[in-house]
Amino acid sequence: MTYQHAAGLLVPGDDMASMIAISHRRSEQFGLTPDARPDFGPMSGTDLSYLVEQNRLLYSHAVPAMETLYQQIANTHNMVLLTDAQGVIVHSLGDADFLEKANRVALTPGVAWSEESKGTNAIGTAIAERAPTTVHADQHFLSSNHFLTCSAAPITDHRGNVVGVLDVSGDRRSFHKHTMALVRMSALMIENQMFAATFENAITLHFHTRPEFIGTLMEGIASFSPGGRFLAANRNGLFQLGLSFPALQAHTFSSLFGLPVSALYDHYRTAAPGLLDLCMHNGVRVRARAELRLTNGVHVLTGAFDDVPQASLPQPSAKTATRRLSGLRYLNTGDPQLEQVIEKVNRVLGRDVPIMIMGETGTGKELLAQAIHNDSPRAQGPFVAVNCASIPETLIESELFGYEDGAFTGARKKGAIGKILQANGGTLFLDEIGDMPYALQARLLRVLQERMVTPLGSGKSIAVNVEVICATNHNLRRRIAEGLFREDLYYRLNGLVVKLPPLRERTDLEIVVRKILSAETETGGTHTISDEVLRLFKRHKWPGNFRQLTNLLRTAAIMAGDDEEICLRHMPDDFLDDIAETSEAAPASAPAAQQMVAAGANLEEMELAAILKALEANGGNVSATARALGVSRNTIYRKLPHLKTSP
Repeated sequence: MTYQHAAGLLVPGDDMASMIAISHRRSEQFGLTPDARPDFGPMSGTDLSYLVEQNRLLYSHAVPAMETLYQQIANTHNMVLLTDAQGVIVHSLGDADFLEKANRVALTPGVAWSEESKGTNAIGTAIAERAPTTVHADQHFLSSNHFLTCSAAPITDHRGNVVGVLDVSGDRRSFHKHTMALVRMSALMIENQMFAATFENAITLHFHTRPEFIGTLMEGIASFSPGGRFLAANRNGLFQLGLSFPALQAHTFSSLFGLPVSALYDHYRTAAPGLLDLCMHNGVRVRARAELRLTNGVHVLTGAFDDVPQASLPQPSAKTATRRLSGLRYLNTGDPQLEQVIEKVNRVLGRDVPIMIMGETGTGKELLAQAIHNDSPRAQGPFVAVNCASIPETLIESELFGYEDGAFTGARKKGAIGKILQANGGTLFLDEIGDMPYALQARLLRVLQERMVTPLGSGKSIAVNVEVICATNHNLRRRIAEGLFREDLYYRLNGLVVKLPPLRERTDLEIVVRKILSAETETGGTHTISDEVLRLFKRHKWPGNFRQLTNLLRTAAIMAGDDEEICLRHMPDDFLDDIAETSEAAPASAPAAQQMVAAGANLEEMELAAILKALEANGGNVSATARALGVSRNTIYRKLPHLKTSP
């Protein structure tokens, strides 16, 4: 009898046939028939971008594993798929000769492959059974999928919740018995990488009964707070510890491994610490290696922390945690102008090319600079931001270059390190560089050329290695002509010049609104925004750009309270006044809209009329109507719920 590993359990391979039979019965209960032709219309590009953003952690760690997996099965008439927890495809890679067949059954991003939608299939059944699943040929419930063989493995988080599925689907004639093993190993790799990214500020223990398995996919991983409290364990860690996640939450490092956490620190203070020899709570002996994972890097526990009390080990601030989410992929939300900016920046990352970011106030220049730093080879180093316009001219020199004790009246004892030296090994972001005092620009240029800093009051120069990113809302060429900015500094800083579009020119406003709402309501519930308010947003000029939008949404979310949807009544009066002034100045609308307004129709009625007219023009086909209107099918069903129950 063969066995398959599923969610930490051993399940007989012979039970797969029974699993398929049970899945077929579920498919019938969902009202599906084998000859059914389900609607394969994918979601809109906007909704797909939002789906990817909702699954950012999963997506970012799965894509590299998918590419590695695809390299192993390339040219075998197969494709690799990643779905979310509901079975909606988020990303795909495939052989060109198989893509045409795959498109016929909608193996494309944005399409749902749950059992409710497609009946028995590897993705949907893996989610339902929470186990690796292979569905071969006519084991698929829908006859249209009988040409496929699919192998899928669920991806779980540290709590054991399914967060996605990794799947290989291909022509049934190219089925290989080793495919499932590759899929399961890749899914486990994704889980371990997600685990490491989730628990950064922690002691991370890698352990196994056999030392040669430490550092492989078979190792157990458990994370503890710097004080020793249990935080989480990966799939193999839970299996080796032999306890459920809820049971483990009552434990500490000491209760699980019979060693006080202070002894762990002592072990790594020795000159050449080897693997730990630990006895688990169940009497099983394991070998282990420990790391201290911090937000700014991973450190093997060594004497470097001798003088740091456990209670005072660095903890991430909310600001730091938020900044780590800010990578270039995270900022790419579908706007073509921004996509070009990110593409240009990606080409110069790590090549010692200075970057200058242009754009109006509030367009997110510092956020882009932080993202550039986070994606660069200097990501583990510091990111130091200086707003040259907000520091008084009399202090900016000491802020940038630092000073020695007694350098000037009122200086603190022992002096102070400047922002440039603080950024050593990382990135220095000079915001509003156009407002830097002219006399100081010469000193900055010298630092950039010589890579040496001399603090005020000191005769000693200090070597410094920084990457410089600048930002301004000024026209620097004009300021050069006016004698306010040095031309030689300008040419030293503008290796790559990119311009961020203002919010009023962005085409991804809806996604941006959702992301801001998600961030602002992270601890106080979630809110959606009504279509009526979103239409007003698209009409607004946003003179304050993202700062204005963020403040507006924060206020609206508070006003909405327990209401799930933010509506017009939750908008601040000053915003409504601005909209009213814009409307008064706007030209007359289209004749059809004028007739409806004259008839007293509100925005919702006008919207419903437009949908009904499009439905009529497309013969009642919901998918065609959604494409014509540029919305998702779900939007049509939400506006016209009776369509779901229509025969």
